[in-house]
Parts: sequence; structure tokens; C-alpha cells
Amino acid sequence: MSKPVLGAALSIKSIPAHRDWLLERQRDLEIQDFFRADLLDGDWRSAASEIKQMLSGHTGRLGIHGPFWGFKIDSHDPLIRKAVTKRLLQGLDAAEFLGATQMVIHSPFTTWDHNNLDLYPDNRGNLVERVKTTLAEVIARAETIGCEVVIENIEDKDPRDRVRLAKALESNKVRVSLDTGHANYAHISTGAPPVDYYVETAGDMLTHVHLQDTDGFADRHWAPGEGNIPWVAVFRALGRLTSNPRLILELRNHDDVRAGAAHLAALGLAE
Repeated sequence: MSKPVLGAALSIKSIPAHRDWLLERQRDLEIQDFFRADLLDGDWRSAASEIKQMLSGHTGRLGIHGPFWGFKIDSHDPLIRKAVTKRLLQGLDAAEFLGATQMVIHSPFTTWDHNNLDLYPDNRGNLVERVKTTLAEVIARAETIGCEVVIENIEDKDPRDRVRLAKALESNKVRVSLDTGHANYAHISTGAPPVDYYVETAGDMLTHVHLQDTDGFADRHWAPGEGNIPWVAVFRALGRLTSNPRLILELRNHDDVRAGAAHLAALGLAE
């Protein structure tokens, strides 16, 4: 059985150092520049054009991390929702220009929600409706340009919440993402299930994974092998999927990408 091929999350500054590694197996790539508001409001096309030149010859799947700083997709405030919609549409502009087919956005669920959302019977439904309002134009645009929007766990304590939300948005261009480090933090610090449970719960709704290691205390973004995530269990669960998720090493130090990949390869889990 063939092993999955790892990709990476890189920026305009770090792509050149890993270009040969990306092209050697036509690895998936997630570009990490276009979540910045200053870039989206500035000359982002020049940056995107430079990235396209850097990636000449790359045929792996391409994605971007969408905007997320300073907002949530379930805001109660209509003015904030309009700003969020605008930012995410800007992200899709960049994705279309680059030819990216996936954009990562952040889950709205918090630890507070886990303990308080069910205090009132309408809370969950209202949250879904606010997200639908925020994302209506975004999803329509994503469908038009063929770019999948994937919802990444942040504080999510119950892995089912994000999956239910994605399904409620009723689009084949909305799926879920898993950040292994965020899940491990939630497991160890807040009592959430282990990381592999997040994979099992998502099933084939899972089409994107951020691979990073942590100690469960903070969002470390260490290379696999530096923390305490049980990688064998995680990849065993991933191996049961048919959705072929992009497996993206998202590390604080981009220089560690190849070391992280080598660790998982040495365990016989990936290439």
C-alpha cells in the first residue's frame, strides 16, 4: 500500500528553500501569505505573481490559508459579518489568481461554547444561521471558481461541532480541516478526545490536515516528533479515509519542514 505524500505550508520567503522538495514529488502546498489584512488591502497581485513564478513546474495541489486575524465567522454584529465576508472574498480573489483549489478558514467554536452553547435551545441553530449569513457570498464564489473552503478546528472541544456546521452549509465546496496541534491542545488542556478521534469523527468530510506537534499546553507548531502527539494512531485513522486529504506540515520554523517529514517517513507513515 502506498504511503501518503506530505506537503507543506510555506510563505513567499520560504518557498525558494523548499522548491526542489516540493517538485520532487509534486507535493501539496499551502501558501501562508494571504491571511494578512495589510497584504490583501495592498498590492497582493504582485506577491501572487512572484509566487506563481517561483512555482513554475509545480503540479501538486495548491491552497491558501484564508484571513482569520481579528474576527470570527459567527459574529452577532451585522457590521462585523460584512467585514468578515469582505475579507474572505479577498482571500478567494487571491486563491483564484493563484489557481488555488482550497482555502482554510477558522472554526467559530470555543471552549466557552462547549460549556454554554446548550444553555438555550436556539443557540446552536442561531450560530449556524449567523455563519450562513457571513459565508453565503463566500460559498457562492468558492463554488464558481472551484475552490474548496475548509473549516479548521481552533478551540473546538467536540470534534462533531465543526463537521455538523460544514454539513449544514450544504455545499460540496465546504469541508473540514484538522489541525493536529490544536486538537492535541484541546485534548490535554481542555479534556477533548485524542487527535485520532478528530479524524474518525470527520470521516470523509476531512480534506485538509495541518500536521504540527505540540506538548498539549500551547500551539507550538513543532515538527512531528518534538511533542507528544501519537502519530501512528493519527495516520492509522487517516488511512481509513477515502477523501485523500492534503497533509500539510504547518510549522513555526519553516526550516524544520524536511526534518518533520523525515520523522514521519522514519515511522513508516508517509513520504
